[in-house]
Amino acid sequence: MTRPEPPESQWVLPDPAAADPGQEILGVGADLEPGTLLAAYRSGVFPMPVEPGGPIGWWSPDPRGVLPLDRLRVTSSLRKSMRKFVTTVDTDFRAVVESCADPDRPHGWIDGAVIDAYEELHRIGFAHSVETRTADGDLVGGLYGVEIDGLFAGESMFSIQRDASKAALVHLVDVLKSGPQVDHRLLDVQWRTDHLASLGVIEIARPRYLTMLERTRGLEPVFPMPR
Repeated sequence: MTRPEPPESQWVLPDPAAADPGQEILGVGADLEPGTLLAAYRSGVFPMPVEPGGPIGWWSPDPRGVLPLDRLRVTSSLRKSMRKFVTTVDTDFRAVVESCADPDRPHGWIDGAVIDAYEELHRIGFAHSVETRTADGDLVGGLYGVEIDGLFAGESMFSIQRDASKAALVHLVDVLKSGPQVDHRLLDVQWRTDHLASLGVIEIARPRYLTMLERTRGLEPVFPMPR
């Protein structure tokens, strides 16, 4: 289903193809309007404050962390943990983002303006959440991100029970693999961490990332429009 496009951004965003190797912050300023956010992801950059409480920076990590859909590692212990969870999609987007924004988390940067901006992207069909719940329905983990064509740009995840965020990631990969042209789909996680590497995340150089991003254009999104 075609998503309605918001008004175009009034800003000219930095071109990551013109950035120096290893340079990560390509610009500072602009806004978090839907058109600006979509233009950023489509060009290969994403917003995050330069420092907590500081101005918005436009980032393009080099190298970039990505999770090839065929390289997700699911250990036997994780499979066992997943049996106690129920995973859902887009049932409580704001609660997931607010949980990711918990101010007690180290290096937290998600503030009210960011929450509102991504909730608007969710409303028009470009941002999605995966929730991990207990059998009683309690929200104990999840993730959210932005889907444009064949790109899913993961933004953040949280877990208040062991393996709850991992269960959400496994479900996300299952959803993305359900669509056509799986080989051209891209799951961007921004940076590779030891935690994410244990799940199969790899690093790629920025030029390769931009080439892979170009291949996602025009693919049918796999997440349905939120109700």
